[in-house]
Amino acid sequence: MRRLGILATLVLVAALALPLVPAGAQDGMGFVSTFDLPVEPATEGPLAGVDPRGQTVTWWHQHSGTREEFLNGLIAEFNENNPWGITVEGSNQGGYGDIYTKMIAGIPTGDVPSLVVAYQNQALAYHQAGGLVDNLDDYVLDPTWGLNEAEIADFVPSFFQQDVSEDGIRIGFPPNRSLEGLYYNQTALEELGYDGPPTTWEEFREMACAFTEQGWSGYDGDDAIGYTVRTDASNIAAGTFANGGNIYADGQYDYTGQATVDYIQFMVDLYNDGCATLVAEQYGDQNNFTAGKALFFMGSTSGLPFVAQGIEDAFETPFEWGVTALPYTDVPVVNVYGASVSIPKTTPEQQLAAWLFVRWFTEPEQQAAWAEASQYFPVRYSAQEGMDALFADLPQYEQAWNLLQGEGAVEPQIASYDVVRDEAEATFDNLLSSGGDVLSALQELTATANEIQASFQAQ
Repeated sequence: MRRLGILATLVLVAALALPLVPAGAQDGMGFVSTFDLPVEPATEGPLAGVDPRGQTVTWWHQHSGTREEFLNGLIAEFNENNPWGITVEGSNQGGYGDIYTKMIAGIPTGDVPSLVVAYQNQALAYHQAGGLVDNLDDYVLDPTWGLNEAEIADFVPSFFQQDVSEDGIRIGFPPNRSLEGLYYNQTALEELGYDGPPTTWEEFREMACAFTEQGWSGYDGDDAIGYTVRTDASNIAAGTFANGGNIYADGQYDYTGQATVDYIQFMVDLYNDGCATLVAEQYGDQNNFTAGKALFFMGSTSGLPFVAQGIEDAFETPFEWGVTALPYTDVPVVNVYGASVSIPKTTPEQQLAAWLFVRWFTEPEQQAAWAEASQYFPVRYSAQEGMDALFADLPQYEQAWNLLQGEGAVEPQIASYDVVRDEAEATFDNLLSSGGDVLSALQELTATANEIQASFQAQ
């Protein structure tokens, strides 16, 4: 879950304050179907003479279960109908970390796929190692194979720009996106006398502690807990953003800002007061929430279908629940993140074939279908036209989608962040399990993070 820009400064998703389907894009006017592009090689532009016909594209991805099944159906549709005879072969290669390890090992020998899922900091590491096409904009903006102005304007601007590095090189392309949200048990809140979820951290504390003390009718155990603390780096960033701060700016990490210190201290105090517990197993925080044991759960909106299914499985009459922004200080700010797809260096023909599949996959019709199947956010405004059924079936998805009309922030899009993430999580874990002074621990984390950043810059 996670990331954007080397800048990683607080980003106002300005265009998202506009209607989610902008004028001029509602009827697809000006859009060009990928399958209507020329079959013959282009005669101009940086890709002139490159022939994608008959190529096989291998795609390393992380999707499993019903998502993988649906994705395989989309791939089959592309394989059957594309005019170049391109064959895409999707392959689940494990989690993001597994894929990162395989890519780093494979780049020196050329043992890489034609297309790979990657968070921005991972893709930047691949690019710096010489493992990706020099600049994906050579494909995105190509006069023959690329996107036109109307199509580019249809992309959510922050999503479209998320894979452009500080030096202006596009290292990936967005197939979908998510954000960090606060899941809440509305039925339990009402039993406790609250109308809805918290908007401030003090309200969050009050509600979490009340739930811990009183429980609610939907959970029979005596170990009800307000919140199960998730300690990964994206949660630290999300809490910092919600408090109006940032963890990276001007080429330096900084976990000592007041926004970060306040967030970590809040969680440490909530835990020490007995109103929160630690995640005991993978997805333990989500499982506590869906079982009715916990009042709140913070997590990616990509988990919406799993939360919905978990609640349905646990309750004959599911409780009412929703998704909102994390509590905030001045205005709600959400952590916008999501892995993209990058094109490794293989052959010019394979690289173009991989781009043509990506171009097709991100068309509105495929995006709407993928959104309904996966509950990821589509990356194009006009995809919303095909999402009425999804909004009706899962109103929490529409709640989350509407959060994009506020302010958004992104995590560091730098190669060092993949290592720094582990250090940040370990620091948070230690503070909760072993105690210690929060500011001192975050000062040490900041120093370590910047040492890691310096080592990457020296490479």
